Amino acid sequence: MKELLQITILSVLLTACNGQSESIETSKKSTLDSPRWYSAEQVSQGGELFQENCAGCHGDKAQGLARDWKKPLADGSYPPPPLNGSAHAWHHPLPLLMRTIDRGGVPLGGVMPGFRDKLNEDEKLAVIAWFQSLWPDEIYQRWEKRNGARQ
Repeated sequence: MKELLQITILSVLLTACNGQSESIETSKKSTLDSPRWYSAEQVSQGGELFQENCAGCHGDKAQGLARDWKKPLADGSYPPPPLNGSAHAWHHPLPLLMRTIDRGGVPLGGVMPGFRDKLNEDEKLAVIAWFQSLWPDEIYQRWEKRNGARQ
């Protein structure tokens, strides 16, 4: 009888452990598959706007054009960084990305002009949506965890 009780308890514990690991896996999967804040339409519009306004300095795939974007140029300014997830853009919350597009990069030591008068709010969001669509899932999730999606 005592042996039967031990087997029953062991079975219950093993079943509970098995259920827990499945819920952890499900939780991980749902986090990895969480949707991004933007729509396909925004990405499409943002790609066109990026090519028209940003690609000349940031590269047509947002890869950046400088060998080392962290190293100052001869004039002391910094080259435009990649925006494809390989540089620091993912460190910044959406409001700061918007402000940088508005004001430009001069206050930060760069040469990027401001686009406050050239792009409206929806267009700026579309540009951000496009370059964020290039970010690998891991980078996007780190950005989302660090900054939240749309703030």
